[in-house]
Amino acid sequence: MESTTIKSWAEGDRPREKLLQHGRHTLSDAELVAILIRTGTKNASAVDLAREILLRSGNDLNTLARLNPRELARIKGMGMVKAVTLVAALEIGRRRREAEAMKKEKITGSKDVVDLLQPHLADLIHEEFWLLLLNRANHIIHKTAISKGGISGTVVDPRLIFKEAIEHGASGIILSHNHPSGNTKPSEADIQLTKKLRDAGKNLDIDILDHIIIAGNSFFSFADEGLM
Repeated sequence: MESTTIKSWAEGDRPREKLLQHGRHTLSDAELVAILIRTGTKNASAVDLAREILLRSGNDLNTLARLNPRELARIKGMGMVKAVTLVAALEIGRRRREAEAMKKEKITGSKDVVDLLQPHLADLIHEEFWLLLLNRANHIIHKTAISKGGISGTVVDPRLIFKEAIEHGASGIILSHNHPSGNTKPSEADIQLTKKLRDAGKNLDIDILDHIIIAGNSFFSFADEGLM
């Protein structure tokens, strides 16, 4: 059966009109995506195309956020302009989450760290290692990615970590990296690196406060598990 276009729908069922009349919270994920991509194909509406995009992402917005424009553009009916628009919208959402987390300023526990770094790490298909540098009051003074690697790991140079900390006058460091596999369990290499950095930090009077592994929407905190 041939799909109808959005223009042929009742006005109240069209995504843009539905948002204006009833509010953004009433729209499904597919309807929100449809507003961004604007048009469908000859035989499919923008909502039909949006459903196809979400289906290919397992109906998971986090998975969708991992796709780059070229991957999205290969879906029939998308093209590069629509793909770039969708990626840009997802990036705005990521930055909004980061901005909300930054407002907290002071780190009081692992959840504060996850709120701040998950937008950077959760959607990656490769590993990255990040640092949060804190002052004595546990306020963030700097955050940075210290290394990037492949799917199964990344090389971390302890000298670079403490160089960053010394240059910014940090009293404490929180380590964080992601596991693209979705498994939060620390590897033996993760455990040994954490111990090595913790011991080195004592000699410099810089505390390694936590090491957090982020895997999608889940995380593992060395501090919470009594491993610091």
